[in-house]
Amino acid sequence: MYRYDEFDAAFVNDRVAQFSDQVRRRISGELTEDQFRPLRLMNGLYLQLHAYMLRVAVPYGTLSSKQMRMLGHIARKYDRGYGHFTTRQNIQYNWPKLRDIPDILADLASVEMHAIQTSGNCIRNVTTDQFAGAAADEIIDPRPVAEIIRQWSSLHPEFTFLPRKFKIAITGAPQDRAAIKFHDIGLMAQTNGSGDVGWAVYVGGGLGRTPMVAKLINGFVPHEHLLAYLESIMRVYNRYGRRDNKYKARIKILVHEEGLENIKGQVEAEFAEVRGGVLTLPQQELDRITDYFAQPAYKDTGVVSVDIEREKILDPSYARFLENNTFPHARPGYTSVTISLKPIGGAPGDATAEQMEAVADLAEQYSFDELRVTHEQNLVLPHVALTDLRAVYDGLVEARLADANAGEITDMITCPGLDFCALANARSIPIAQDISKRFASPDRQKEIGKLKIKISGCINACGHHHVGHIGILGVEKKGTELYQITVGGDGSEDAAVGKILGPGFVAEEVPSAIERLVDAYIAKRETEDEPFIAAYRRLGDAPFKEALYGNG
Repeated sequence: MYRYDEFDAAFVNDRVAQFSDQVRRRISGELTEDQFRPLRLMNGLYLQLHAYMLRVAVPYGTLSSKQMRMLGHIARKYDRGYGHFTTRQNIQYNWPKLRDIPDILADLASVEMHAIQTSGNCIRNVTTDQFAGAAADEIIDPRPVAEIIRQWSSLHPEFTFLPRKFKIAITGAPQDRAAIKFHDIGLMAQTNGSGDVGWAVYVGGGLGRTPMVAKLINGFVPHEHLLAYLESIMRVYNRYGRRDNKYKARIKILVHEEGLENIKGQVEAEFAEVRGGVLTLPQQELDRITDYFAQPAYKDTGVVSVDIEREKILDPSYARFLENNTFPHARPGYTSVTISLKPIGGAPGDATAEQMEAVADLAEQYSFDELRVTHEQNLVLPHVALTDLRAVYDGLVEARLADANAGEITDMITCPGLDFCALANARSIPIAQDISKRFASPDRQKEIGKLKIKISGCINACGHHHVGHIGILGVEKKGTELYQITVGGDGSEDAAVGKILGPGFVAEEVPSAIERLVDAYIAKRETEDEPFIAAYRRLGDAPFKEALYGNG
């Protein structure tokens, strides 16, 4: 795990001091809200529907136990006892007081954390696969590259005030678990014929009011030239990205309007100028950063598998947890454990201070002091010995975090919606709660299988509804909250934008509408193992549209 050097520490501490003075001047009235707004956004502070909201960066989703305990401390001391983990692998506090923000940032700085690059028209927190550095199918751990991108972008003078916010995601595996094709830039590790590692670069993806799948701009950028290639893309975007209309300011619009080949030509021209220059990653620096992400001191316990069939007899709940919430590890005898933040009837992504501290304890004892935040609003213990699985599970049961629903219908992504957000048109959390109650039965969830529901309270799509196998979008029409339903979205390597099937439903009708979609899928799937998204691609819209609206 990366540790701050002297520059990092000085940079963050100086920013805390600067913003503390800016907060003081805002409270005293020396700064107006209009003057304060760009300053607070550079420090992750939003003004939401009811209160300020502070978004804290978790670079590439990786945390230590000490850092997680600090997040719990902040929730308890400065908020209402909980935090909300987001799709950008960050955490948000919904109720901090302005006067407390300097103290919060100082507390964060004491554990090498900050709120920089979590808002504003800059390069935002770089996200990765939540199993990075542990997954059995991984070509390379992407986190050292993500850290290099963080350092490159944090104070880059050309990219401080971009036409619009800019998001980068990176995965080191052929299975895309970071939704890279729905980012401004997406990176996927590749190997060439000589076995060298490089990166396939996708550009122009995004959600919001104009969802687009990113396009491949370069199939293989050598590892040492990646930073130069990214800078070339950023320069072209900064030069030509629209600043007259924020709805058309993202790079996806630039790529769409100018054409991929035109943009690629300009990027390649820039790349020819800078390739081999100061942006070339020295092997010594690559090695230095990579050393921070060295593999833990694994132990050979002699146990390389768990008898799930036996556990189904002894403890069915534990067996279900093993089936759904563990992920294959590169090291025999180990696994990665997903901690679901999606309890039945709960607010997806929320964790209490006590739960954060419990997870920190488990990570310290059983996961080499390391944990992850996922872009699906869950947590992960990345390195758990199979011999410790039962102890981890028992600890999660005690912390009320043992829901064995990872990847199932109740494991929903949900934005804060109209309960918190000033931009939202409709509530999203109550919809998720009602759906999870409708499908609460473990047997029912198992019958349905892997199915991703994603819910947004407005067209900005913070809940990623466009890429849900079933997506739900809250809209407002003549004072009534309505919910449009989309089908067929996919955030994986087979990326697709969901299709709206018809008119929206009022809130009370949504769980039944989802149940009709699920029943249609179960009735028409070829086998019990055919996933929802595969059945939709085979069958098309018609049976699902009929399930929602009938033949009329």
